[in-house]
Amino acid sequence: MEVIASWPASSPLSGVADWAQRAEAFGFDVMHVPETIHDPFTVAALALDHTETLVVRTSMVVAFPRSPMVTAYTAWDLAKFSGGRFQLGLASQVRGNIVGRFSTEWSEPVERLREYIGAVRAIFTSFQSGAALHYEGEHYTFDRLQPYFNPGPIDTAAPEIWMGGVNRRMCELAGEASDGFVCHPTSSHPEMLRTAILPAIDAGRERAGRSDRGPRVIAGPQPITAATEAELETVRDERRSELAFLYSTPAYRPQLEMFGLGALGDVLSEMAQRDDWADLGHHMTDEVIDQLVPHATYDALPDVLSEWYGGLCDGIVLAVPDDADPQTFPTLVERCKTIAPRA
Repeated sequence: MEVIASWPASSPLSGVADWAQRAEAFGFDVMHVPETIHDPFTVAALALDHTETLVVRTSMVVAFPRSPMVTAYTAWDLAKFSGGRFQLGLASQVRGNIVGRFSTEWSEPVERLREYIGAVRAIFTSFQSGAALHYEGEHYTFDRLQPYFNPGPIDTAAPEIWMGGVNRRMCELAGEASDGFVCHPTSSHPEMLRTAILPAIDAGRERAGRSDRGPRVIAGPQPITAATEAELETVRDERRSELAFLYSTPAYRPQLEMFGLGALGDVLSEMAQRDDWADLGHHMTDEVIDQLVPHATYDALPDVLSEWYGGLCDGIVLAVPDDADPQTFPTLVERCKTIAPRA
C-alpha cells in the first residue's frame, strides 16, 4: 500500500523543505501538494530540491486556468530536475471557482479535461522525440512548437498524469486516460469506493480498451488521529469547520446522500450561500463525523485503515501531525504499507 503525506495547505513556503524532509524520514512514499493558497508547482520544486527519494505529486493542480503548454513546460522541468520524482495531478475544480475565483471561461468539464490530458501527453511526446506537435480538439489545438521553444528530451519517463474528481463521468475519464486517481476527501469512504468510484473507473478503463488494470486509486479520507483518546476529541473539533465547508459544496454531496444525510448538505449549502461561515461547523456532529471519517489513535490507526481499505485501493493519504514522534511514527507508516492493496 502506497502511503502518502498530505502537505498542509496553510503552511508557509519557508517550511516546505523541513516538512518534506520530515515526511521522507518518516518513510512516506509520496507527498501530495494541493492548490489552495500557494502555487503547487513552487511547493513541489521546493520539496523535490530538499529530498532524495520522496515522490512529489500535485493533488490537484487546477487545470483550466492554465494552458496545457504552460503546465507541460513546468511538469517537464520538475521531472528533469528531480530525476523522475514528479507526478502531475490535474482536476477541473467546480464552476464557481473557475469563473469567480480564476475568471476563466467555463465549458463542459469532462470533455475539456479529456482534451487537456491528451494535449499535455502530445506535448510531452514532442518534447521527448522532437516530432512536430499536432493536437486538435474542440477546446485545445496545438500545431506550433519550433525547435527554439522545445526543451528537448529527459532521461526519465514523462511525468505520470493523475486525476481527481467526484462525479461518475469524471471517474470514467480517469479510467480511460489517467495513470492514477486520487479520491476527494468527500468521496473516500469505502462504500463510495465500492459502489461508485471503482465501478466508474473500471467502466472507463474497459471502454478505452486498456490492457492494464487501469489507474492506481488513492483514498484520501483524512483520518482523525492523535496520540491519545483525549487528544482525538480535540482533533475532531478542529476538523468540524473544514468538513462542513467541504460538504457545503453541492458537487461534493454524494457521500452525504449515500448515508441519508442529504438534508445536512442542504443546510450547509444554504449557509454557504449566505456567507454564514462561522456557524457552519456546528452542524457536523460527532455522529456524522465518525460515520464519514476513520478515527483512531496512532497505535490503532493502521488496523482501522486496514479494516476500512484493505484490498480496496492502492494508497492512502495521511496527515503528518505536528507532534509525531520521529522514533515511533515511522512504525505507523510502515504498518500502513502492509495493508493489502487493491487486487
